[in-house]
Amino acid sequence: MDDQHPACCTPGRAVAVQLAPPAPTAGSRAAGRTVALPGGAFLMGTDDSEGFPADGEGPVREVTVRPFRIDPTTVTNAQFATFVKATGYVTEAERFGSSYVFGGHLAPDLVARSARVPTTPWWFEVAGASWRDPYGPGTGIGDRQNHPVVHVSWHDAVTYCDWAGTRLPTEAEWEYAARGGLVQARFPWGDELTPGGRHMCNIWQGEFPTRDSGVDGFAGTAPVKSFRPNGFGLYNMAGNVWEWCADWFSPDFHTTGPRVDPTGPPEGAAKVMRGGSHLCHVSYCNRYRVAARSANTPDSSTSNIGFRVAAD
Repeated sequence: MDDQHPACCTPGRAVAVQLAPPAPTAGSRAAGRTVALPGGAFLMGTDDSEGFPADGEGPVREVTVRPFRIDPTTVTNAQFATFVKATGYVTEAERFGSSYVFGGHLAPDLVARSARVPTTPWWFEVAGASWRDPYGPGTGIGDRQNHPVVHVSWHDAVTYCDWAGTRLPTEAEWEYAARGGLVQARFPWGDELTPGGRHMCNIWQGEFPTRDSGVDGFAGTAPVKSFRPNGFGLYNMAGNVWEWCADWFSPDFHTTGPRVDPTGPPEGAAKVMRGGSHLCHVSYCNRYRVAARSANTPDSSTSNIGFRVAAD
């Protein structure tokens, strides 16, 4: 990770030689659940004082996207398990032998034998953590079939999309979809985080990183259809898990790049992630706002990164 994206969001791998992603598997599955969006011009980004200028959230600019389709939810554990059963795919976390897990979700014995991330000691590199065992060996996903799959790298997500006959959304498509037809609202539902006292997303409640009260109903990931959908019928576009986008990350490319169907810079070191996660808190990382951005290297995986698919 670079200095603009603190590991509070998602720690990343720092490896000299990256694993080559497997070739895409043959035999696709049609994107049957996606929602058709009309596209058009919208105001992307924000100049909000709560934002992170170094992340490149602003300036506000008019961007146009073509009509496209997007899944109303992130990919679930059940869906990813179907993909793995059909293809035999092995994720990068499984091939590396470890992945990153938030310490507050680990059993004490795993904390004792796992490596802390030095700059943010609430993150641990846990041997055996993967999409099958999101909180370390033996934790399983039996009771989390409808939760978002996590510990998937960008490469893993792209391989799933190739199999499913879909793709990752561009960053512009993601933000257009997350806004749900609202103009420059802070969140997918409006400007208030908890309108009328109602919780609208799964984020950290309490004192970060020591106490998550779970008053929004969840401490950790939530089922993918939790909370009300936005105006386009899309669920959890804020909080729950970070979502991979197709674009390489840049804090300033959008100031000179195209404004019609932008796809980000041609190369980079990290891929864009959007939406924030259940670990975001206003005191430290309020990146659950619609215009907020983060990034990680394409081989990285954590207990709070997932993805949703899109299609032309």
